[in-house]
Amino acid sequence: MTRRSVIVGTGSALPERVVTNAELAAQVDTSDEWIVERTGIRSRHIAGEGETTATLATAAARAALQAAGLEGGAIDLIVLATTTPDQTFPATATIVQQAIGANGGTAFDVAAVCSGFVYALGVADAMLRAGMASRALVIGAETMSRLLDWDDRATCVLFGDGAGAVVLEARDEAESGGRGVLATRLHADGAHNELLHTDGGASTTGTIGKLRMAGREVFRHAVVNLATVFGEVLVAAGLTVEALDWVVPHQANARILDATARKLGIDPARVVVTVDRHANTSAASVPLALDAAVRDGRIQPGHLLVLEAMGGGFTWGACLVRF
Repeated sequence: MTRRSVIVGTGSALPERVVTNAELAAQVDTSDEWIVERTGIRSRHIAGEGETTATLATAAARAALQAAGLEGGAIDLIVLATTTPDQTFPATATIVQQAIGANGGTAFDVAAVCSGFVYALGVADAMLRAGMASRALVIGAETMSRLLDWDDRATCVLFGDGAGAVVLEARDEAESGGRGVLATRLHADGAHNELLHTDGGASTTGTIGKLRMAGREVFRHAVVNLATVFGEVLVAAGLTVEALDWVVPHQANARILDATARKLGIDPARVVVTVDRHANTSAASVPLALDAAVRDGRIQPGHLLVLEAMGGGFTWGACLVRF
């Protein structure tokens, strides 16, 4: 039997506190005009006391389960993508597992920074198709605000916190109605470590460190890499750009989204954009954008989507999905 991983529910969660550019400008040497012109970001959500990666991930998971009409006990695999785990160990996925009552299945974290959700989706899809699980929660969750140097105006204005999740269900291909994950391509190139990284770690400094980024170089690599991997998943499925209904990209920067769309010849109206109100939420950005477009009715069952992202490492990847 050929199995296919079908998305049967989406969910998301955001911290209560919203921080506008004007509020940041009162604390950092910046302005609303400067931030909007360079990034397209107007506000972001910042985690407060008691809000952690695990609490946001759990809320997103519960929303996705509700959308799928399932209880936590129906899940036998949790793959959680994050750069900001609650603890060095155990995996934040196990905290979510306990919270939703899915104990006894498989649960682990994936670390691929902004590409994390796409990586996690690819891993979960492979495990479902191999018969290692029947239903999976794939989550991207971050509290990036806790990695930021708030004196560095070039980076602190770019990021926010949040979580997004999908429920994947393994179905016989003949019964899937053509829906499911059709193709995934993942890449990494460790030669570019210094362009986007944190200056700390458990085995080096004993601290989490702060985020450091060479923005111009990251921008250049992002446009090329995203356009390339976008083409790879279409070729793998034997489809063309014209067949797509929506592109759901990593929400790093509005200029990157615009440049990538132009390079691919995609109508900007077919690109889901949430960076203006969420900023860059790293591994959470793709599932947050996906859930937003599902809940406002833009994405409908049967639509063909490309989910794509690039992050530190460098890592990058794309998934072609029939929703």
